Amino acid sequence: MSQFYKPDRGDRWNYGGAAWKLSRSKIDLFLQCPKCFYVDNKLGTKRPPGYPFNLNSAVDTLFKKEFDVHREAGTKHPIMEEYGIDVVPFKHENMDTWREVFEGIQHVHKATGMTIMGAVDDIWVNPEGELIVVDYKSTSKDGKLDKLDADWHIGYKRQMEVYQWLLRQNGFKVSNTGYFVYANASTKEEAFNAKLIFDVTLIPYKGDDSWVEPTILEAKACLEDDRVPKADDDCDYCRYREFVGKKLLNSKREKSVPTSHAPKVVKKETLF
Repeated sequence: MSQFYKPDRGDRWNYGGAAWKLSRSKIDLFLQCPKCFYVDNKLGTKRPPGYPFNLNSAVDTLFKKEFDVHREAGTKHPIMEEYGIDVVPFKHENMDTWREVFEGIQHVHKATGMTIMGAVDDIWVNPEGELIVVDYKSTSKDGKLDKLDADWHIGYKRQMEVYQWLLRQNGFKVSNTGYFVYANASTKEEAFNAKLIFDVTLIPYKGDDSWVEPTILEAKACLEDDRVPKADDDCDYCRYREFVGKKLLNSKREKSVPTSHAPKVVKKETLF
């Protein structure tokens, strides 16, 4: 079994358990596919994850260090000067906690009793005292990155809107406009020379968090129902489970793949 994937969680981390929270990513999963959301949070088996993108994580870490220098000094980062926006990194005693993956910004939702949470990359503030949600992104593609117009960018937009909603629930004045700090690695250099050259752009996005509240209520209703919800028509995970399940049911038995520690083929009855 891959060290990155544990298919069976303990009850403590499932819906109703002491450690369970409705995170920003779980909200997005519910919108992608209610069935996968239910299997993950109610039954305790999440989708297999993608392989960790360590380069992206390194860029995020270095961005945070870079902006923290200006946070401490109360000064503008050069990209703020370049784009002519009157903001500085927001300094707050909880900033490090708000960035922690299993902590983040939290709010106990009164209507459902669920704790909603999400971990931000950064927060800036303007002269009017409005907080501005900022998310770091990194990639490598041709052309200048100056807009979020791909279908899959909806996940980025929802992410920012959940953070805006969470900050508002914590009593902060929040600007509708957030920013994506996007680092795009160039492939036009003559050689690698043990370094990547990034073009960094600032992409504004005007959020609308009006969908968050009704979605939380729908997610709660989903989790409280004993019936497994219908899969989304475009969910590749559910389509895979469906097709494999049918084929295994039509097969009398399945042969396990031999390993170096178990050279002979072991036959077992299908439990699918």
